[in-house]
This record gives sequence, structure tokens and C-alpha cells, in this order.
Amino acid sequence: MSIKKNLIYNVTYQMLILILPLITTPYISRVIGVDGVGVQSYTYSIVNYFVLFAMLGINNHGNRSVAMVRDNKENLSRVFLSIYSVQVIISLIMIIFYSIYVYFIVDKYKIIFLIQLIYIISALFDINWFFFGIEEFKLTVIRNTIIKLLSVLSIFIFVKDKNDLYIYSLILALGVLIGQLILWKFIGRYIKLIKIDINNILEQIKPILILFIPIVAISIYKIMDKIMIGSMNTITQVGFYENSEKIINIPIGIIVALGTVMLPKISNLEAKGKKNQSKKYISISMDFVMFMAFGSMFGLIGVSPVLIPIFLGKEFIQCIDIVSILSVTILFIAWANVIRMQFLIPKKKDKIYIVSTILGAIVNLVINLLLIRKYGAIGATIGTVLAEATVAIYQTIKVKEELDINTYIKRNMFFVIPGIFMCLIIRYIGLVLNKTILTGIIQIIVGGSIYCLIGIIYMIRNKNEVVNQILKRYNFMKK
Repeated sequence: MSIKKNLIYNVTYQMLILILPLITTPYISRVIGVDGVGVQSYTYSIVNYFVLFAMLGINNHGNRSVAMVRDNKENLSRVFLSIYSVQVIISLIMIIFYSIYVYFIVDKYKIIFLIQLIYIISALFDINWFFFGIEEFKLTVIRNTIIKLLSVLSIFIFVKDKNDLYIYSLILALGVLIGQLILWKFIGRYIKLIKIDINNILEQIKPILILFIPIVAISIYKIMDKIMIGSMNTITQVGFYENSEKIINIPIGIIVALGTVMLPKISNLEAKGKKNQSKKYISISMDFVMFMAFGSMFGLIGVSPVLIPIFLGKEFIQCIDIVSILSVTILFIAWANVIRMQFLIPKKKDKIYIVSTILGAIVNLVINLLLIRKYGAIGATIGTVLAEATVAIYQTIKVKEELDINTYIKRNMFFVIPGIFMCLIIRYIGLVLNKTILTGIIQIIVGGSIYCLIGIIYMIRNKNEVVNQILKRYNFMKK
């Protein structure tokens, strides 16, 4: 399947993920309250560590390995069965460990913790990495879309007040499990059962463990933030941070969708020795994601004072400052995602990836310890921004001899100008109009139009390849 189609499927799904929180988050924030949101976030953050250990580095290693052998069914079957054998063993061990943890250590929110066990069971059946590796994005997107819609419908039907927190947690967890089980219906189309020996399994362990190191490091500033806030401050602060992160993750999900599509494509090109074509894709990708990233960052800073009180409720007013600071991470995540998913992982430069994430984790941990007790969610936010900056800067320094980093920077720094202009216009609209949903919609339409218009004119003048191809096709159709 073409990059274009895969990107359309992924972006369409990410748009769905963008729309659904606009529907559910205001409802959940008001129905189960800030403490309910905090409890769900806190318990999920802990179970997520067991899920991380269950999956190790299988997602990236499996995706890459499958992409490299997907043209040979025999090799594809052997690779899949070998990697999945490791996944089954580790997942079963994690299920046992988590059960022991809940039974002997947990004293608060025990029922919620037991419900969260479903996520580890889901990890046992998670074979998304296989379908990403063969670039079968249509199947996973359709499945995810159906499950997401059914989950949202269930939330509105069954979650009615604060006492329904258990039901809310169960709906979310079961949605993930059902989604994983559905994919098994289709696996027989692509692989056949063949005999594998212990050596086939053992040879997968080292690369899986290598790619697990950065996943653990990243989790420190993706998951540990909430655990540390809950332990060093209050559950209420966890609720503020959780909902702020949900808002930030909306544009990030759309931006990094390109990386998910490009990893198997570039891994396959690298396996065939087509290095120049790989670099061309990286250059195009960098322009696309940075255009999106600058627009998202300045847009969120501009619109948050109006939309957050409407979107989350006055109880979450503190999220305005958190979202404004956290939006800076969009730039660093977008930049580093292109380098990581389209250069480091396909070329097996895992050491750079590992070191960068370890440095980011150290920075995040230190800042969290210094700031969370006094500043709560704001302290964790500052730690996350500095951690993401550390990761992006280190990766950039290490690849500057192989990628045309200076050109990427010069070409994309221009987007700061329309970004700031858009932000100022949006803020002005928010000041002169009442804080209503209509005002927020006007801000998004006006701000987005200004940013896109200036940005597209700039890309046309600089002969951006993607924009030029679109224009050529349009002119051809006109003729």
C-alpha cells in the first residue's frame, strides 16, 4: 500500500482521536470530577509500567523486523513466531507480578487496580507491530475506529456519576482488549505455522532488550510524572496534568502518525539499499511535521484561555497554564520523532536513541524531584519540556553529519512568524468576545486560516516538493 494511503488512514484515525476527546473529556471531567480523573490516571500509570515490561521493545523491533522480511512468507512467519514467543512469555510473567503487587501492596483503589489488569492481558495479544510492519494500516485503523466509537457510546450510556468510576475504567480497558483480539482473525492471511527452535527465539531477545531501554527512559517522563505528582503532591494535581496532557496529545498524535507510516517503509528501503530515497522522504517529512508542530503549539497557546474553561469546566482552570507550557513539547517531539522513526531505528542506530532517552529521563527525574512537591503539575510540566528538549537536541547533534540538519532548521524556522501572528490574533479575539464555544470556533478558523495561508505561500515560494506536486496535479486536472 502507498505511503499516501497509509498516511490518510493514520491521519483519519488521529482526527477521530482528536474529535472523540472533545466529546468525552468535558463529560467525564464533570461526571467523575477531578479526583476521579486523577484516580484513573494514577492507577493506569502504574499498570502501564507492567505493560511496558510485557511488551519490552517488541513494538519497534517487531515493526522493523517484519518490514525487512515481509516479501518472503517463510521468513516472515519465522520472525513473527519468534518475536511473539518472547512476548507471550514476558506477558505471562508480568500478569503474575502485577497480581502479586495488587494483592500484597495496594491498599487504595484496589478494585480499579484489578480492572487495570486487563491492560496487561491485552498486551499478551497485541500484534499491532506485525500489521504495521507489513504496512496494513487500513485494517488496524478500521478496527480501532469501531472500538473507539463503541467505547465512547458505552461511556455515555453507563457512566452517570462519580460512583461509576469503576465502569469507566472497565470500558476503557475492555475496549483495548477487544481491539487486540480482533486482529487475530486476520493473522492467518499473512503467516503459516512453521517449526521454530530455541535459537530463533533467543536471537530476538538482544534487539528487543536494546530497544526496551529507551522505552523505559521515555516512560519516566510520560508515565512517572503522574505517579510522582500523586505521591509527592495531590490526586487533584494529577487530574490537572492528565487532562492537560490529553489536550497536548491531540496534535501530537496527528503529527507522529507520519512516523508510524514511514518506519516500515524506510526500513524496507534500507534493506534494499535505497539510501538516497530514504533521505528524500526524511526531508519531506521534516517539513510537514514542523509546519504542523509550530501551528499546533502557537494555536494551543492562543486558544487555551477560552477553550479550557468551556472544554473541561471551571474546576480545571489551572490547566490553561499547564497546556501553554506543555505545548512547547510539540516542537521537540515532532522533530525527534522524524529523526528516530525515519533514521535511527531503520538504520539500527539504537545507541543514539537509547542515550538520548536516558539523558531525557535523568533531566525529567531531577526536575520533578526539585519542583513537583512545591509546584505540583506545573513542576512536572517544566520537567517534561526540558526532557523532550534534551532528547531532541542530543539526537540532532549525533546525526548532523549524516542528515542536512542546518537546511531543515533554516527552512522551518520561518513558521515561527505566522505562528506568533496567529497566536496574537487568537488572543485578541478571545479578549474582545465572550468566552463561548462560538468564540473558540472563530479563533480556530481565523487563526488556522492565517497560519495555513502564510505557511503555504512560503512553501510555494521555496518550491516545497509536496505543495508543488499538489499544485501540479490541480493544474493538470483544470486542464
